Amino acid sequence: MSGTLKVSDWFLPLARRLLYFWVRTSVFPETVDELGLDPAKPVCYVLQDRHLSNLLVLFEESRRAELPLAEAPLAVGGQRLPRSFFFLNRDRSPAGRARDGNAQSASLVALVRETLADQRVELPFDVQLVPVLILWGRAPGKQDSILRALFAETWRPPGTWRQLLAIVLHGRNVLVRYSAPISLRKLLHEGIGEEQALRKLSRVLRVHFRRQRQMAIGPDLSHRNTQVGAVLAGERVRVAIASEAAARGISIEEARESAGRFALEIASDYSYGAVRALELLLTWLWLRLYDGIEVHNIDALTRIAPGHEMVYVPCHRSHIDYLLLSYLIHRHGLTPPHIAAGANLNLPVVGALLRRCGAFFLRRSFKGEPLYAAVFDEYLHLILARGFPLEYFIEGGRSRSGRMLAPKAGILGMTVQSFIREHRRPLVFVPVYIGYEKVLEGRSYLAELTGKPKQSESLWGVLKSVRSIKRVFGKVHVNIGEPLALAAFLDVRYPSWRDADADCPSPGSRSVTRSAAVELAKRINEAAVVNPVNLIALALLATPKHTADEQALQRMIEHYQALLRDASYAPTSIACALDAPAIVAYAERLAIVERFADPLGDLIRVPARQAPLLAYFRNNVLHLFALPAVIACLLSHNRRLDDGRVTQAVRGIYGLMRAELFLRWPVEELPAASAAVVRVLLARGLLRRPDASDGLAAPEPVSPEFAELNLLGESIRPLLERHFLTLALLEQQGSGRLTRQALEDNCHRLAQRLALLYDFNSAEFAEKATFSAIIAKLMEAEFLCEDEAGRLHFDDRLMAPLADAELVLASAARQAIRRMAGSSVAVQLAAAP
Repeated sequence: MSGTLKVSDWFLPLARRLLYFWVRTSVFPETVDELGLDPAKPVCYVLQDRHLSNLLVLFEESRRAELPLAEAPLAVGGQRLPRSFFFLNRDRSPAGRARDGNAQSASLVALVRETLADQRVELPFDVQLVPVLILWGRAPGKQDSILRALFAETWRPPGTWRQLLAIVLHGRNVLVRYSAPISLRKLLHEGIGEEQALRKLSRVLRVHFRRQRQMAIGPDLSHRNTQVGAVLAGERVRVAIASEAAARGISIEEARESAGRFALEIASDYSYGAVRALELLLTWLWLRLYDGIEVHNIDALTRIAPGHEMVYVPCHRSHIDYLLLSYLIHRHGLTPPHIAAGANLNLPVVGALLRRCGAFFLRRSFKGEPLYAAVFDEYLHLILARGFPLEYFIEGGRSRSGRMLAPKAGILGMTVQSFIREHRRPLVFVPVYIGYEKVLEGRSYLAELTGKPKQSESLWGVLKSVRSIKRVFGKVHVNIGEPLALAAFLDVRYPSWRDADADCPSPGSRSVTRSAAVELAKRINEAAVVNPVNLIALALLATPKHTADEQALQRMIEHYQALLRDASYAPTSIACALDAPAIVAYAERLAIVERFADPLGDLIRVPARQAPLLAYFRNNVLHLFALPAVIACLLSHNRRLDDGRVTQAVRGIYGLMRAELFLRWPVEELPAASAAVVRVLLARGLLRRPDASDGLAAPEPVSPEFAELNLLGESIRPLLERHFLTLALLEQQGSGRLTRQALEDNCHRLAQRLALLYDFNSAEFAEKATFSAIIAKLMEAEFLCEDEAGRLHFDDRLMAPLADAELVLASAARQAIRRMAGSSVAVQLAAAP
């Protein structure tokens, strides 16, 4: 050694230590093994921009992760590079402008040159290039100030002064993301020249960094007014403007101004700084409002997000959904989506904030507004074409009953048509289940189900809701379901989609949109997370007075947990991890149940004010237990049936349940699913096989197991009674007597009357939308058909589901429904206009 000390030998270590007095990082992936590095090959890191701060972070983090050191020399053929890294982009001035020269890094040139020159067959030279993205002000999970959020990471390349400001403001909030290694030899195939190889490698790395940055902070969208200009320049919008001018007798310029106003009414005004500021506010809010947010399977998003157009389709249970999902996506290092929000949420102040956080607004109906429809369609296509993720609710509105609502095909159809029109990037729908243990809007939902009008959203209403933040709302559970790749789905359901007319939706595209809507609803349901409140609701609401002995309640909870464990509904469903005593204690803490001491054993009861609200949480997961409940109903009301009759009855009833609950099994898979349920019920003692016969029997009527079997079936009773009511009313009125609208109205009004006269303990029992779904399913299965006058016709095939429905209902319930359906009230209803 010469003994001469280079400046870099002491300056860089000192600078790194000084920097890390201030800097705090979040590193992805969290473990080195996830990178999949080959220990036999050298590693060279790639940084995007030339900044000393980025280099110092790389030095420190590679050391902490026990990766090959970035400051270590790198042997390349006969020469030795001083460091194991290079910068991709050219140097910049303090203001951020690119300087001339330095077009390619000397290290990059040396690596490419050696790779192309080394033609050995065995062990040729290769190096693993590891791109490292470093973002200042983008690490999830860190507290920050709103001032810092407004100056967070952007697409604009920072100069020296801006980078210094980033270190000061965001040094404690740095994201470091290592990407999977790129084999330089595999990338540069034989026969390619050095200049061409350098261009190819630079292009691959730039695309990679662009995708990684886009995944973290979103695409580089233009200013809102520029977006509006792009929308108005679209061919379809220009045609719609001409049609509007001709139809209304106005000038083209006036029609264009109307289109511009529509575009401004719709378009978001996305600002990453506003998103960051809202994140800080929401972090504070969640800590005040909830005990925690449990997230499942979100790692799947980081695997599919790069290079894909993401469309998130969550269930819609609360206004909180809008904020919660975007917050979680952002906190996990991904781009917050643009959210399709109803125009009713475009409130003063609140609407502007939502718009800057990515919300775009749409009217509830486009009817009679062809220009508005064209502008909205073009705006949606612009967002999709530019690669920004989307979020919308296919149910259209919030579920007041807790069940998945029938999906609407409006914006989903526009998405499908946009993809058919231009499909440069693969599009993936991401179903998301959101489950609460209490909902902020619970009381208003209950009021609406009992017939009170829906309350309009207002700024005053939002401000009043702040009072709720002092209440205990338990945990929130979010689960990412199985993604749906649109291209593959279209290939199966609509093979000719690539040749379809992109300007006009065809019957094929409309049909596949309806199929996709149903499939997404099923996948959302498959991703259900069962929480303690769901289990308490299932067990206690089945009892006549919503009261149970504590030991009996725990036994029922254990039955439900056994079904989830041993006859799982779907691979993506998540069971509650608590045991039965802990679940009861948890519900007590949330004041959902109350305890009464008794010498014979404590009683657990649902307070009268909580029972109607608790039905909402039972309905969240009712689909998971629908099949066990039907089998329990069959055996508890018939005592003994052979296997063939059970299979026949389940199949007949399942066709009606499937539409309302979006159950996952096709009919051919139903026997296997039923057999799995029967095995669990036999093991739990809730069913038995007498004398080793092929039949199934209920336990003895005086046994606790018989009471538990009856309670298991009770959860599905309101749904089956609605089906029975619909079929009984059709049978009573006869074929060709009722229109579809009249049947829906009569079912709704008759259900309301039954709920008042008899013990139908669900507020949503008479909900009109559920009867609409039942009738739609009967028409889809061709049990019902409409004539030219709109009257419904049916034949004897309809009586088979009616006979099966009779098997699962108690005689008192059947008699009450038949009596009401045949009463003079029903006749008067049928005659009503």
